[in-house]
Amino acid sequence: MSDSSSSAPLSRASTALSSLPSPEIQSLSLKDVTDEDRAQAAKIKAEANQAFASHDFVEAIRLYSLAIELNPLDATYWCNRAAARTKLEEYGFALADASKAIEVDPKYAKAYYRRATCYLQIAKPQLAIADFKKVVVLEPGNKVVQSQLTATQKLVRRIEFEKAIEVEGEKNPVERCHEIIAEGGCEVEKTYVGPRLSIGDDGKYVMTEEFIQGMIEWFKSGKNLPRRYAWEIILGACSHFVKDESLVNLDVEEGMTCDVIGDVHGQFYDLLHLYSLTGTPTEKHCLLMNGDLVDRGSWSIEVILTAFAYKWLYPTRMFINRGNHEAKDMNRTYGFEGEAKHKHGEQTYKLFAHVFTTLPLATLVSATKAPATTSATTILSPEGRKRYFVVHGGLFSKDGVTLDEVRKIPRIGRQPGQEGLMFHFSFSGLIPKRFPGRGPSKRGVGIAFGPDVTKRWCLLNGITCIIRSHEVRQDGYAVEHDGLCTTVFSAPNYVDQVGNKGAFIRIDAEGEQKYFQFEATPHPPMKPMAYAQGGLASLMM
Repeated sequence: MSDSSSSAPLSRASTALSSLPSPEIQSLSLKDVTDEDRAQAAKIKAEANQAFASHDFVEAIRLYSLAIELNPLDATYWCNRAAARTKLEEYGFALADASKAIEVDPKYAKAYYRRATCYLQIAKPQLAIADFKKVVVLEPGNKVVQSQLTATQKLVRRIEFEKAIEVEGEKNPVERCHEIIAEGGCEVEKTYVGPRLSIGDDGKYVMTEEFIQGMIEWFKSGKNLPRRYAWEIILGACSHFVKDESLVNLDVEEGMTCDVIGDVHGQFYDLLHLYSLTGTPTEKHCLLMNGDLVDRGSWSIEVILTAFAYKWLYPTRMFINRGNHEAKDMNRTYGFEGEAKHKHGEQTYKLFAHVFTTLPLATLVSATKAPATTSATTILSPEGRKRYFVVHGGLFSKDGVTLDEVRKIPRIGRQPGQEGLMFHFSFSGLIPKRFPGRGPSKRGVGIAFGPDVTKRWCLLNGITCIIRSHEVRQDGYAVEHDGLCTTVFSAPNYVDQVGNKGAFIRIDAEGEQKYFQFEATPHPPMKPMAYAQGGLASLMM
């Protein structure tokens, strides 16, 4: 573990656009590319392929970009860069590259396939179907793509069916689970020999530290909790989430610290290592998990139940913001829905899906003591204290949004959608320092905001710094936008292939920040997204 309280090393993976601009194809013809250019581009492509195979996707993108500069009329360069960009979750950029490859060679089946996978990644399976169909026409013997087309068509039909059910109306899953429990329809199996929840004086289950530790060991042995216990944990956490406004206030009193944790994405064994570094919640120590606890990793149930158990036990010391993966569209695509149903059944997944909507959208972490250090550019609260706006994605498509507006956002029972404040909380990305204003996100969903947008909003609301997550940083964290925005990401070696560090941020009563990094921990031999449905897991990796 390393500790730095001054400046954070910036990740070259995401503090700038990952590739150089390329010539417009329409302005070029074959005679504009010399034999020497082609030969040099082919040599660079070979180096890029090696970087890709070594999981150095940033370097691979840089090299493919150089090859494109020399010979933009070779569709394979565009398509390969799309593949590398997908690994960094730059789905918007990857879509553009795949489309360029198709423009260069309309019969290039792999480019249609690559674009289809990008559409799936951004939860637009209807658009993926058209490209899969094109691949099947170009390669009628490709059984793998045919099966993926069939799986995607089934996925679209299921989405449409679920929307129809929602229109008809269905009982609140929290109410339904309480009914089933009252009817005796969800009892702990007599054969269960794992850790036991205690029963309070009122005859109801209560959470204890001893149970959590026993549960963790039970999970590490590869076993599941009884469904009843899973429900009790989810319902216990929910009982606290529903009391909160959409913006939660967290005051760091004298002698207290608060650790801000970024995405963990179902990487249970890395979460346990992380908790060993942060410590668990106590009267003097808070944990704030900034969304994306689930999906991608194949132990999302273990991660979310552990976090929810701590929320139930320490409601004023364990805080959890909602991320873009605490949403139905993402869970359907990236594995959590399949995992929840496999381990605890469909009603449990419905319960999770509803309780995710009760999670607060942001947390305002406020120092209670005067700052020990400031500079001429430090922005303080009206009381002269440092404070941090912690949100999963970022800022909004418009200026002028106040903290009071954020507090009043109606969230319970709602999905992020495709626009509005809740959507931008979950999906917004960053524009590098040298680019002002707003623009399309490199992920292909939502908007990206520049340093000028960040500064205006912080000045308006008296915010010292925005702390957000949502995007991989090679060093686990990066201080960006002239120090007014910090990104923290806590899933080391993301999806077992990115090679990044994880990190968390510690804030004390004076508002001082310290940054801690950690490496990935070995885990049992299970691949990410093992529970993705319909045979689509391979497309997401």
